[in-house]
Amino acid sequence: MVMIPMQQHPSSLDQPVRLESSLNPVPLPDVEAISRQWRSPVRPRGIKPDFKTLIGLTLLTSVLLLPFAFSAGYLDLLRDNSFDLHQFLRGELYKQGTGYGALTFILLEVMLTVRKRSRSWPIRLKVPGSIQLWRSLHIFLGVGLVGLVLIHTIGSNGLNFNAVFLWVFFGVTLTALVGVVAETGILESTRSYFGKLPGSQKPLSKGSLIRGLRSLWLASHIFLVCIFALMLVFHIILAYYFQ
Repeated sequence: MVMIPMQQHPSSLDQPVRLESSLNPVPLPDVEAISRQWRSPVRPRGIKPDFKTLIGLTLLTSVLLLPFAFSAGYLDLLRDNSFDLHQFLRGELYKQGTGYGALTFILLEVMLTVRKRSRSWPIRLKVPGSIQLWRSLHIFLGVGLVGLVLIHTIGSNGLNFNAVFLWVFFGVTLTALVGVVAETGILESTRSYFGKLPGSQKPLSKGSLIRGLRSLWLASHIFLVCIFALMLVFHIILAYYFQ
């Protein structure tokens, strides 16, 4: 019987063990960065303009609306001191030029609806740009439209149909501006909860509060926009009928 000698292998316990971790060290959280974010929270991308800009646009809108409150006085003064200029500002050429300018702004405002809803229409219209871009343009164009209406009317409140038409336009502008300012203020707030509703034990979060406000201001805005669109058609017809 032949005995085969067994080959000796060094025991793993006799060899030095080298531990090399392939994992990167876990970075510690930046306490200062978190603290800065708590004081000044990062706004979600695409939400523009910010709260400060919207406050500025609100103040600008208020300034643009002031002449409508004092037009009865300065229009008479303009007619007495510069009759030719008064006649030009009331003339057909001036009214048509500024009217078409305002109509262009209105059509650009409608592009937000086209961008959002055209996919469900029988004929799809492809509009370049993101929805957030058109929302931002919608806000700035709305304020610019207030300025164009001021130029078009010279601050005159109008009579009968035109007076109602003007106030509907004011309602369209103010409901949108107030709603957007409120939503943006809530989004940029450092608070996570905003009190409780009467009879409810659950605090209001940002999402629930924004949804509740939007159900009010956006519904009012869309309702007034529908009335404004209908009155705009009649306004154009009446302007050319009594030309």
